[in-house]
Amino acid sequence: MTTEHDHRGATMRAVLHCLLAACAVLLAAMQFAHAAPRERLSLDAGWRFLRGDVPLPAIQGHGASYLNAKAGEAQGPANADYDDSDWRRVDLPHDWAVEGPFDAAQNKSQGYRPRGIGWYRRYFTLPASDRGRHIELQFDGVATHSTVWVNGIVVNRNWSGYNGRYIDITPYMRYGAEPNTIAVRVDAEVMEGWWYEGAGIYRHTWLVKRDAMHIATDGIHANPVRKDGRWTLPVTVDVDSSADSARKARLEVSLLDPAGHEVAHAGAPVQVDALGKASARLALAIRNPQPWTLARPALYRVRAVLRDATGELDRDETHTGFRTIRFDADRGFFLNGQPLKLQGVAIHQDHAGVGVAVPDAIWEFRLRQLKSMGVNAVRFAHNAPAAEVLDSADRIGLLVMDENRNFNTSPDYMQQLTWLVKRDRNRPSVILWSIFNEETLQGTEVGYEMARRMVGAIKQLDTTRPVTAAMHGGLFAARSAVQALDVAGINYQVWEYDRFHKMFPHKPVFSSEDTSAFMSRGEYTTDQDKHLVASYDDDAAQWGQTQRGSWKQISARPFLAGSFAWTGLDYRGEPTPHEWPSAGSFFGIMDLCALPKNAYWFRQALWLKDRTVVKVMPHWNWAGKEGQPVKVRVATNAPRVRLVLNGAVIGEQNVDPFDMATFQVPYAPGRLEAVALKDGAEVGRDQVETSGAPARLVLAPDRPALAGDGADAVPVTVSAVDAQGRPVPDANLHVTFDLAGPGAIIGVGNGDPNSHESEKAPERNLYNGLAQVIVQSRRAGQGPLILRAHADGLQSAALALDVRAVAPIPAVAEAEPLVRPAPWRTSPPQADRPDPNRVLADNDMNTWGWGEPPLTQAPAALPWRSYRVAFGLRRDRNDGQARLVMREIAGKAEVWLDGDKLGEKTAYEPGPLTLAVPKGAGWRTLTVLVETQPGQPSGLTGDVTIEPGTP
Repeated sequence: MTTEHDHRGATMRAVLHCLLAACAVLLAAMQFAHAAPRERLSLDAGWRFLRGDVPLPAIQGHGASYLNAKAGEAQGPANADYDDSDWRRVDLPHDWAVEGPFDAAQNKSQGYRPRGIGWYRRYFTLPASDRGRHIELQFDGVATHSTVWVNGIVVNRNWSGYNGRYIDITPYMRYGAEPNTIAVRVDAEVMEGWWYEGAGIYRHTWLVKRDAMHIATDGIHANPVRKDGRWTLPVTVDVDSSADSARKARLEVSLLDPAGHEVAHAGAPVQVDALGKASARLALAIRNPQPWTLARPALYRVRAVLRDATGELDRDETHTGFRTIRFDADRGFFLNGQPLKLQGVAIHQDHAGVGVAVPDAIWEFRLRQLKSMGVNAVRFAHNAPAAEVLDSADRIGLLVMDENRNFNTSPDYMQQLTWLVKRDRNRPSVILWSIFNEETLQGTEVGYEMARRMVGAIKQLDTTRPVTAAMHGGLFAARSAVQALDVAGINYQVWEYDRFHKMFPHKPVFSSEDTSAFMSRGEYTTDQDKHLVASYDDDAAQWGQTQRGSWKQISARPFLAGSFAWTGLDYRGEPTPHEWPSAGSFFGIMDLCALPKNAYWFRQALWLKDRTVVKVMPHWNWAGKEGQPVKVRVATNAPRVRLVLNGAVIGEQNVDPFDMATFQVPYAPGRLEAVALKDGAEVGRDQVETSGAPARLVLAPDRPALAGDGADAVPVTVSAVDAQGRPVPDANLHVTFDLAGPGAIIGVGNGDPNSHESEKAPERNLYNGLAQVIVQSRRAGQGPLILRAHADGLQSAALALDVRAVAPIPAVAEAEPLVRPAPWRTSPPQADRPDPNRVLADNDMNTWGWGEPPLTQAPAALPWRSYRVAFGLRRDRNDGQARLVMREIAGKAEVWLDGDKLGEKTAYEPGPLTLAVPKGAGWRTLTVLVETQPGQPSGLTGDVTIEPGTP
């Protein structure tokens, strides 16, 4: 005979057994997490995207109002269980604006592209072994304002499209088979700039897993210092802890030279309180380090390892370089003790075909193109660039003016500024912090006070680099931002250079922006009606100068540290000097594809000193103009140039170092040559030749191979040549593309700011002989990638790119959504069978309990309980094929859906129950009546889900 005591004893033993098992699992998970290495995993793949907003119904009634205020109960697409089954699948980086049409009714400053609102959602799971680890979600850039929810809980709001954020999502995580949900609402209706800013999650996204005690993100500060001829590397490492008790560890820091050899080492103890922060400070003495120079940018790695008595907890690395910088009020800029004129350009971040979602490899291509022109410095205007872009600058050897977007000292905006400095303060490429560009308050007391506070915040984080701003007025006001700056930046005001130096003889100064010259690639006649600007470098904005004229002003003044020409590349938006149908700027030294305009050759002639530059312009296809004079200009750094047409000398000139050389040549078909001369001897030659009609297409990749990681991308230049293989510079024919193999075409362009062609379709017109197609590898890709180009009446072109197998980028696997109805309401125990259709009062939040399965009830004297949940059913589960899976019910049970009985469980013993879910309304109410034996536990003791039917 079984007694009540036996029942209670069995129940207690069962509960104790469960508790011990749960503790064992938890301890095992914590031990695994303690020993697990840091993981930085890509979240770029597998997002679901909806363009447009989702109107939400008005919140009415007490129940809806009550739930709306609760964590995890976000409304609409922010809710973890929202139905996104018909959303589009996209991978990041993603810019939805570049996919849209041109529309004259849209903002011209944003390139006449509609922007609006968009939503992104992604699912992922975490193994139980991740319990106890610190989980961080990182967004590198979202345009423009955005809100992030995790599992229906709002975790972050951000007010800029240019700063990254690191979100601790550890408290909200679910482990095991149940997926976690990230939802992001992107508001791209708001603007931060007057240029094309794109729309969407356009930079990378990451999930970072670390030990509870770990090195903070951007937590290593290691910036070499040279004093009295000796180098030291002060290192500060910030350590955070999400653990529930204080912990001690030891921090070991190593410096590795460019070959990977350890050249210095130091250690220090660190103790962090529960949910606390601490820092360790060390100093490494370095003998004769390899210097970071523009020609040989030697990069060192700083490795920090955190250990306790059980072993390694965490490790992180950053890179740095040994170089000195100095701005002098009379002599300009010095790198490693040597004077260096900053030959800089300012650039925005969009590229043909991809908008602002620029692959890392395309960014590196852009920077290499700039450096080949003679650029030694880049101003990323007017915002923080992606970290990968600065990685390239560090590797390639380019100096950087690192610019903050918003001039504001409120907490949200100061956080954007300090984030920028903490992220980039180890980089050898960064030589200037810039706090603003052309602010209307710059020449006021308010502007001074704001600048003073922003400079102070930077100095607390980095004292090795000066702070500047790009000012276009207010320089001489009684109270001005310039008075708070270490180095003055002047935009365009050429007439103020000398006056400023006289009034501020001890303040270094440079041209933070100049030039604003216009040019259409391959055009040689200015036509205002057609929005075309000739490529001779004769046209500039009223506030600017030509390429040659602006550098003449800079180079003539030794006290000017250098300049940043506006702009190194064309960009969408701000369509100057023309508006609709022009959708982009004409300022670029190169076009939107990073294909050189003639301005590129003028800058080479002005900037390069180590080799002869000679470029003759225009092209020599002028049918119908025989005998008429054609303006010929030669860009060269040689002292003299000779012009030869079809073997006959046309003329010879001494070359003005800034104006170059200009001839008037009666047109005759054939070959026009420019011969660069020094002391009567030829030192260089360039030629243009009259071509025939286009006969075939040519495809020229920037590189012959891609990494098969799904991220690498290569720009391919498309051109046409005649039957003799000569380029046809005035070809404007239509080209279509197809691709076979492990990759995809992700964008096309041609550098024409007046073009309204789709940038995502596999076709494009050549613009003055050239176009560009960008191909990207597929994840786990390997083998030949075959790109073909076709044009009516021409021989097609085929290009084989080698996609090489590489280790995959560590990534978080995409999970499928799980329909797990919640939250459940639980009635008190009852003596009689409850009414399954009883209506619970809307304002009754306390009679019935709240929770999520497993809902295990202790033995009660009364046998019956009701369990109820209202939930939305996804369309892909509302097809009549789905199954209600109740993994364990303790007790007998009746299951009711929307007032109809679905089925029942007839045994008291714990067990599963699976029932078919009929097709019906999107919003459902599920009720489960459970009857138990006296003295036995009962309830929904296992998970409850809605599973898709078997295909």
